[in-house]
Amino acid sequence: MYNVSPDALAALGGFILVVALIGLAVAILMLVAVWKIFSKAGKPGWAAIIPIYANYVMSSFLFGNSSYFIATTIATVLYWVAPYMGISFLSTVANIANIVLYIILSIKMSKVFGKGGGFAAGLISLPVIFYPILGFGSAEYIGPQEIGID
Repeated sequence: MYNVSPDALAALGGFILVVALIGLAVAILMLVAVWKIFSKAGKPGWAAIIPIYANYVMSSFLFGNSSYFIATTIATVLYWVAPYMGISFLSTVANIANIVLYIILSIKMSKVFGKGGGFAAGLISLPVIFYPILGFGSAEYIGPQEIGID
């Protein structure tokens, strides 16, 4: 077996604890930011804590219908089921579809709150920074109908 000193194990445990606490803090920050975004859009903030329902609610206030919800649900199910069906490449295609759908969501999120393409790029690349800016900032919900998104 390996001979590992107790000090090294204690340092590793401390590092893991710090990383876990930072991850928990970021998760809470994002949850509160999405809660605020839902509230700004006139939807119940608590919907942000229920994963599948949150996706449905977000689809309704970003697109005005459930098209995004249906697309992400299909892509996610295919991602998880395809390898068990023996069609592993379909899992990769579904993963790419989820990435494309996230980019579309970020662009729509930016538009319905009156922000531009630069803010959409921020939502895509640095969501931990830009979702709190959207949730806690002065951005107001415009809605999909007012900006011509169907």
